Amino acid sequence: MIAQLRVDDRLIHGQVALVWTKELDTPGIVVANDNAAKDAMVQMTLKMATPTGKKLLIRSVQDAIAVFNNPKAANMRIFALTNCVEDALEIAKHVSNIEGINVANVGRFANGQGKVTQLTSTLMLNDEEMVALKQLSELDIPVFTQVVPSNARTSIASLLAEK
Repeated sequence: MIAQLRVDDRLIHGQVALVWTKELDTPGIVVANDNAAKDAMVQMTLKMATPTGKKLLIRSVQDAIAVFNNPKAANMRIFALTNCVEDALEIAKHVSNIEGINVANVGRFANGQGKVTQLTSTLMLNDEEMVALKQLSELDIPVFTQVVPSNARTSIASLLAEK
C-alpha cells in the first residue's frame, strides 16, 4: 500500500528524509523516475540521502507500477516519490492502493517552459502539468499539497477552482 505518493522535483531531500519518512513511518521508499532508474550518479545521490534503516528502490515509472501492484507489496507501507505530475498520474491510473497524493514541489527549477501557472509558492506548472493535475484531482484519491506535516493540507481541487 502506498501511504503517500509525493510529487517533489527534488525527490529525496531534507524534508523528505528527515520529516516525511518519520511522519509516514514507512519501512520503504520507492523513487519512480525514469531518469533516476538509468543514471548511476542520481542513484548514488538518492541512496546517500535515504535515512538509515529505510529501504530504497529506484525504478522507472512502469517498473514502479509493477512493484506497487505485486501481491508481495500489498501489506507493506510504502512512501513513493516522483518528480512530476504526469508520472504521478500514470501511477495513480494503474495502482489502486494509494492513500493520498501530495503534490508538494513542482516547477521551481524549470527554465524556459513557456506559460506557467503558479498555484502556490511551491507549485508552478506548465500547461501539460496543469492538464495532468486536473486529471489527477478527478480521480477517487485524495490529492492535496502539503510541503511539511505541520502545514495544513490544501486540496488541489480547491486550488484549481481558484484559477
